[in-house]
Amino acid sequence: MFSSVWKSVASGIETQLTSYYFRGSSKLAVNGVAVILSGAGAGSLKRFLGVQFCRVNFQKLRTVGFRGMHSTVEDVKLNGFDVKILPALQDNYMYLIVDPKTREAAVVDPVDPELVIKTVQEESLTLKKVLTTHHHWDHAGGNEKLVKLFTGKLDVYGGDDRIGAMNHKVRQDDTFNIGELNVRCLSTPCHTSGHICYHVTTANGSAEGAVFTGDTLFQGGCGRFFEGTPEEMYEALCTKLSALPDVTKVFCGHEYTLQNMSFARHVEPDSKIIQDRIEWAKLRRASKDPTVPSTIGEEKTWNPFMRVNETTVQKHAGGETNPIVTMGMLRKEKDNFKA
Repeated sequence: MFSSVWKSVASGIETQLTSYYFRGSSKLAVNGVAVILSGAGAGSLKRFLGVQFCRVNFQKLRTVGFRGMHSTVEDVKLNGFDVKILPALQDNYMYLIVDPKTREAAVVDPVDPELVIKTVQEESLTLKKVLTTHHHWDHAGGNEKLVKLFTGKLDVYGGDDRIGAMNHKVRQDDTFNIGELNVRCLSTPCHTSGHICYHVTTANGSAEGAVFTGDTLFQGGCGRFFEGTPEEMYEALCTKLSALPDVTKVFCGHEYTLQNMSFARHVEPDSKIIQDRIEWAKLRRASKDPTVPSTIGEEKTWNPFMRVNETTVQKHAGGETNPIVTMGMLRKEKDNFKA
C-alpha cells in the first residue's frame, strides 16, 4: 500500500514541479497529500503520512525519473546535417546538431549535461557551442554545470541576461556557424522576453533546414504568454517562423504533441489532417518514440496558433476576424483546456 501511495505522490510531483517552480509557488497537493517545496529546482519534500521527513534533489529526480527516459534517443538524418534527439526531465528535449563533414556539434538547451557529455564522447564529436532558447530552468538549468564539467571551451549563446553561463548574447538576425553549417537567430519574445529560435541551414542553403523553437512553437501548439502579448506571439509564429521554407524541420522543446493536437481537434473538429496526426502520434508514443520533428508546412495545416487567419479558426473564436485577438482568445482557452 505504501509503495502505491508513494508512486502516486512521486508521479504527481514529477508532473507538477516545473509549472509550480516557474509560478513561484511553494506548496502543492498531490492526491490529497500536502507537499512543500523550497529552493529553485532542488529542495525539501515533506509528506504528512507519518513518515520521516526527507530531502530530495528534484533536478536529479526529474532527470532520472521514476520510469526512465520519457522517449527514446533518436537520430534524424537531414540533407546536410544530423540532429540527435536527447530526452530529458519529464518531457523536455535537448538536441545535438552535428555537421557530418567536420564532426563539430552544438547542443540546444542542455538541461542534462551528463547525458550530453556521454553522447558527445560516444559519437566522437567536437562540442563547441551551446544554443539556449530561453532562461527557464528546464532549458538553461544545465548550462553552468556543462561548462564546468566539459574539458573544452564552450560558446554559450542566448538572448537573455538571465541565462546561466551565457557568453554570447544574440539578437534578431545574428549569425554564427556550427562547423560549415549556418545558424541565424530569430528573436521570438512572448513566452519569455528574451526567447530565441535558431534556424540552421547548410552552407549553400539549398538543402532542407531546421529550426529549434524551444517553448515558442510546439507541434500543434505554442508556449504560454508568460512575458509577452498576443501581438508578439503572432509576430513570432505567423510572421517570422511562417516565413521559413515549408520543408524546414521543427524541433521543439517538449513532448506535448498529443495534448496540443487534442486542442487543435477541439478548434477544428472536422479536420482529417489533425485526426490523422493524432493517430500517428499515439502509435509513436505507445513505443516511447519522439513525435518531433514536424515541418513548418505541416504546422500551417494543423496548428491553430499558426492558423489564426483561417475562417474555421476564427469561427471557433466567436467569429473574431482580427487574427491577433483570435490568438489571445485561443491562448486563454488553451490555458484552461482539459483534453
